[in-house]
Amino acid sequence: MSNDAPATAAPVPFRTATRAWFLISLQTFGGPAGQIAVMQRTLVDERRWIGQQRFLHAMNYCMLLPGPEAQQLATYVGWLLHGTRGGLVAGGLFVLPGMVALLVLSGVYVAAGDTTAVSAVFAGLAPAVVAIVTQAVVRVSKRALTSPALVAIAVAAFLALALFAVPFPVVVALAGVVGWALARWRPGALPEKRAAAAADGPAPVVSDDVLHTERPSARRSLRVLVVGLAVWSAPVVAVALLTGRDSVLTQQGVFFSGTAVVTFGGAYAVLAYVAQQAVQTYGWLAPGEMVRGLALAETTPGPLIMVVQFVAFLAAYRDPGALDPWVAAVLGSFLVVWVTFVPSFLFVLLGAPYMERLRGNRSLSAALTGITAAVVGVIANLGLYFAVHTLFGGTVTVDRSLLQLQLPDLTEPRWVAIALTGLAAVLLFRLRWSVLRTLGVCAVLGLAAGLAGLPVG
Repeated sequence: MSNDAPATAAPVPFRTATRAWFLISLQTFGGPAGQIAVMQRTLVDERRWIGQQRFLHAMNYCMLLPGPEAQQLATYVGWLLHGTRGGLVAGGLFVLPGMVALLVLSGVYVAAGDTTAVSAVFAGLAPAVVAIVTQAVVRVSKRALTSPALVAIAVAAFLALALFAVPFPVVVALAGVVGWALARWRPGALPEKRAAAAADGPAPVVSDDVLHTERPSARRSLRVLVVGLAVWSAPVVAVALLTGRDSVLTQQGVFFSGTAVVTFGGAYAVLAYVAQQAVQTYGWLAPGEMVRGLALAETTPGPLIMVVQFVAFLAAYRDPGALDPWVAAVLGSFLVVWVTFVPSFLFVLLGAPYMERLRGNRSLSAALTGITAAVVGVIANLGLYFAVHTLFGGTVTVDRSLLQLQLPDLTEPRWVAIALTGLAAVLLFRLRWSVLRTLGVCAVLGLAAGLAGLPVG
């Protein structure tokens, strides 16, 4: 069958699809793996809206992009079903519930974070996050590190970040180049991709061998690019004009706009970079607060990169300029969500028509393989960063020529946090508890320890 044949299956009603995307958005807990699993079950297995191979191809493209791959995958599938409006609705609804929930939780943290009960709950959540990030390292490594060359890329990425403070974008770019080079000159170093088995059931609406969208063209690409860049930059320009170039809101708009184009590998991969800049460069929040923000993001639906909303809320509240602190916090929160996710829509809507005609491209697949391997090292570095700042009361900085790292101060252990981290690890790895259930137990135990007068943070 020709790739340019028209769709033969009856289209999905737009209202039906919108309702389905909203229901999916309410189930998107547990990070990208859980979110993609929800879409696999709903879109491929149950509703048969998209074929398995087409779904995997879309997922591989979204993993190659900077930004939250699960949200971009929803945008891609929505675009396949209903064009641009379908992509905007699917991707937008994917973000909306988590944005609202995290906005409320950020407000609660600012309003009551200094009270004993609330601070104890957050102190209980932070150790669980250390175990959750460790679990992410294990899961991603099992999927990504399938050859010695890929293990070497992951180790090199970890050492570059942890010991030599190599910028995150440089690590990601080099990993992509190494993956491409291996495929070209040493193809045996990379594992062969296995085709997925065909799914049982009726033919999907978007099958594996029929294109349901328009051909790519220079005119369409230019239109998408111009509109996307204008929509992306307009709020940042407005904030700069209204509050000044040096305001926190302007700094956030510029910084997170830049971050949006280098967030390869998902939230865990980029959070070490965001934490470093937000804590050390801008001084927007304390190291422990970054861990608490991630804990909040873990408890809400949607992409984990929503933690940047928490960062923006706190930073704008604490340095509002001429604005009321609460108004500044809400504006900062919305601004950062906007500049973080608008690029995701732009990348998908701009590139998807081309990717539909580049299935099986070895160069793209190899670059993605290298980046995915490096992501394991990046996430491991994030886990180290969180562990140092959660399990110990202080750090020791080592800065000798190229060597730059932070070591824990072993004279200031936080025994409650260490015990809760161990418990969370047992719950996740041995008892196979869910992330939400584990977070709940650690929050309750943190509260109990705080009310009992134990040092929890």
